[in-house]
Amino acid sequence: MSTASRLPGIVTTDHVFHLPLDHAVPQGERIEVYAREVVAAGRESDDLPWLLFLQGGPGGKAARPLGRDGWLVRALDDFRVLLLDQRGTGRSTPATRQTLARRGGPQAQADYLASFRADSIVRDAELIRRLLLGEERRWSLLGQSFGGFCALTYLSLAPEGLREVFITGGLAGLRSSADDVYRSAYPRVAGKNEAHYARYPGDVAAVRRIAAHLADSPALLPDGALLTVEAFQALGMILGTGTGSHALHYLLEEAWVEGPAGPELSDTFLAEAQAKLSFAQNPLYAALHESIYGQRSVDTAGTAWAAERVRKEFPGFDARAALDSGAPVLLTGEMIYPWMFETDPALRPLAETAQLLAERADWPDLYSPERLAANEVPVAAAVYHDDMYVDTADSLATARAVRGLQPWITNEWEHDGLRVSGGKVLDRLIGMTRGEV
Repeated sequence: MSTASRLPGIVTTDHVFHLPLDHAVPQGERIEVYAREVVAAGRESDDLPWLLFLQGGPGGKAARPLGRDGWLVRALDDFRVLLLDQRGTGRSTPATRQTLARRGGPQAQADYLASFRADSIVRDAELIRRLLLGEERRWSLLGQSFGGFCALTYLSLAPEGLREVFITGGLAGLRSSADDVYRSAYPRVAGKNEAHYARYPGDVAAVRRIAAHLADSPALLPDGALLTVEAFQALGMILGTGTGSHALHYLLEEAWVEGPAGPELSDTFLAEAQAKLSFAQNPLYAALHESIYGQRSVDTAGTAWAAERVRKEFPGFDARAALDSGAPVLLTGEMIYPWMFETDPALRPLAETAQLLAERADWPDLYSPERLAANEVPVAAAVYHDDMYVDTADSLATARAVRGLQPWITNEWEHDGLRVSGGKVLDRLIGMTRGEV
């Protein structure tokens, strides 16, 4: 049964759907998939077009609205919005160390998680569309980051369900391997480090001091995770957001206190580092991250911990070598490394499962270049010129490969432009598809 709630300026309704785990076996095991319908207060009974929102990730649940804020300010002018908790996240039969343990050993867990990629998410969405709207009525789609990857899969598998598509920071390379992705990513991350150190020159020494301490004496975070120098470098993940550089600087400001035996890392620093590094709330992000690039026609030997392998091609990210040479210590970005499944308590039980997923070499293709080349669905995409997470060259190549796709290339926003622009990014994309911009 659906339940409704009232928040400032909006009315939300809960929906729970029972869908196949494996869409190739529709009569087999089923999972719950949760979605929250959001409509502007006072328009609950209006016959509005639907907008499906697919969150970034992978492994991220949909945002929990506190009212009519963020991009909903613009979306609710025109749409009834559906915020989907993609399978395995939030209230959609969560996949975590706790729930996966009930499925048996690592191989059983890996086989289960193989059904949690973009192709399955899209097939979930198509079933939900038919249940909510009926067979004939189409809906609009907004895909942020990984949600944009899913939008390309949707256009490849079931374009008949789509009225129009808006993509923000999520035009994936259609035939880019995981190695290709990280080979282009490390230089972008190095550039973000360079920009951060230019903005805050004192942080060069601050980062070196912490890295030197951790290289000798790794610290324990409050949840029991081990903060090694490599884990500390992973804080660079936040440098790709609009306020990430400033947040990192403020974090470094409070790194040290005077303890009974002299300077030591502060509880404040360790707690904030844990909040940014722990995968307790989104373990699927770590377990499935490289698999979002796995395609049979591209990665014939599996993704095989591509971020770790390719990192060796960029010695500037070797913190210990930087400490020895006096160079700035570079922080890393949106990379998942096998050691994370040793240091993070939320991931430790999934280490063997993650290894099996990394070795898997038979991932189905996620995109159809042929169908995308013949696309008839209006598509507008924001391509962030300085995006740390998604390669601009890949995005523009994909924009050219999708018939009728209109790209908007901007350096006004970073990767989180949809979230922080107060609806401006979405408003422009809507105007583009309607010929108003």
